[in-house]
Amino acid sequence: MTSTRSERIDDRLQQIDESRVFHGSVIFIIVLSALTVGAKTYELPELVEHVLPALDIGITLFFLVEILFRFAACPRKSRFLLNGWNLFDTLIVIGSLAPLDNADAVLVGRLLRVFRVLRLVSVVPQLRFLINALLKAIPRMGYIALLMFIIFYIYGAAGSIFFARIDPVLWGDISISMLTLFRIATFEDWTDVMYETMEVYPVSWLFY
Repeated sequence: MTSTRSERIDDRLQQIDESRVFHGSVIFIIVLSALTVGAKTYELPELVEHVLPALDIGITLFFLVEILFRFAACPRKSRFLLNGWNLFDTLIVIGSLAPLDNADAVLVGRLLRVFRVLRLVSVVPQLRFLINALLKAIPRMGYIALLMFIIFYIYGAAGSIFFARIDPVLWGDISISMLTLFRIATFEDWTDVMYETMEVYPVSWLFY
């Protein structure tokens, strides 16, 4: 009898945890948390400045209750933190509970509260899917980064050989040349760099 009642409670908790209303409420509070963080970067009326700390405490308590509720709704509680998203949410919530007793703690506390916005990633399934896909792609992205490094290294060496005497500040050695190439790749006044070398080597535009 007791076992059946416990199972019913667990089933009810899981239903609430998976409901759209519950997820919608969590998303709403996360967005509200993001807005309060942004609001604190402005000069606000005195009344609003008094309301925001109380609102922040309310949001923190909501997240604490929410994570405890999700733990209670988890069918296998011993494996709750083995789920990466649950661990991420728990760490964010625990970080938000840090006391703000001095100036340094206030800065750390504000930073931790900024990270609460990241919880939106764990709550929205589509965002979780994208993050999981990116994590799976990281090993292959490493090969892309290696390929880009090889290309930059070759062009950096060539640029240093041909253009070092024109502008040692930009092409003095291979490391500086690679930094210049990064500037060119991000279109940061890259035409100025090109025109400077074209004054000596008119066909150097081919290099760029």
